[in-house]
Amino acid sequence: MSHAVKGCGKMLTSALTVLILITQSPASIAWAETTKQADPIQKQAAPSSDEILGQRGELIREISELTHVPWVYLAAVDQYERTVTPKSKAEKLKGRLIGINPRPEFWAGWLNPDPEDTRPVSISLFGGIGRDATGDGTANPADDLDTLYSMACYLKRYGLSEEDFHIALWRYYQNDRAVSRVRQFVKIYQAFGKLDLFQTSFVLPLSSSYSYRSTWGDRRGFGGLRIHEGTDLFAPYGVPVRSACYGIIEMKGWNRFGGWRVGIRDLNNRYHYYAHLQGFDKKIDVGSLVVPGQVIGWVGSSGYGKPGTQGKFPPHLHYGIYRDTGYNEWAFDPYPLLKRWENEERRKRK
Repeated sequence: MSHAVKGCGKMLTSALTVLILITQSPASIAWAETTKQADPIQKQAAPSSDEILGQRGELIREISELTHVPWVYLAAVDQYERTVTPKSKAEKLKGRLIGINPRPEFWAGWLNPDPEDTRPVSISLFGGIGRDATGDGTANPADDLDTLYSMACYLKRYGLSEEDFHIALWRYYQNDRAVSRVRQFVKIYQAFGKLDLFQTSFVLPLSSSYSYRSTWGDRRGFGGLRIHEGTDLFAPYGVPVRSACYGIIEMKGWNRFGGWRVGIRDLNNRYHYYAHLQGFDKKIDVGSLVVPGQVIGWVGSSGYGKPGTQGKFPPHLHYGIYRDTGYNEWAFDPYPLLKRWENEERRKRK
């Protein structure tokens, strides 16, 4: 047995267990139970998003230090699973810090006759990944500490290099799209060194001249009859176009219909699509990382022809947004988000 596997087989120290148990999901559960019995006036406030991210980050780094699995690997898998978990299953994760939700057969073992097995000995016998990290005698997939520790041990089994990580992800998801997304998330976390990367900016400078309305689903004739999957923001040539988020450039180049366009993937697993640009900022390319408000190009009227074709319509930015479900992507109306980002930025400037 390798040293890496032995390391994951050891029990956590009592001090570490106590520390993590204080910060992990049962704290949220305990909070809920307390508020049921407490006087309404004395009810505690629910944890803020910043507090939740802080607790999640502490738990991830503790498990990383214990197992030597890079925290960015754990954070990326956790965040990816949170973005693709269906609403029906997401309800079960409420109150938890960790979004990792292993398939029962993967947790208990593919040949295990009991897919809901929580006994560490039988899980190990059938090759499941479930581990007991809390010392309570059960490997509970609904427990944040057990789940995160088990995932860390699973990843460490294959090694800690980027290639090893790739192999472990493929065997876990058996889906190239999932592997690609997780590795993109790793790159984002590595670059910025923190979990709190959900700030946003409006896609055009507020000081510029622009106008837009909801054009989602409108009839489009250019390039064939279809619905409009986005919002058009009309502005003069050369107005800077900005990244709405922290993310990674997934696509850049020419498209017959979209002209010069850029695609950005964020940590919510949303794909931000900017089209009809006049040109790109020289600092960006496929694989480049961007931050909210960073200029990625300029408003133009490119598209509907060979590379460089422009001027067939007034200058504007076509902005679309797509959600990845793990197996495919679907577009949704970006107008509400654009209005929210615009209003939030205006409030910050006051």
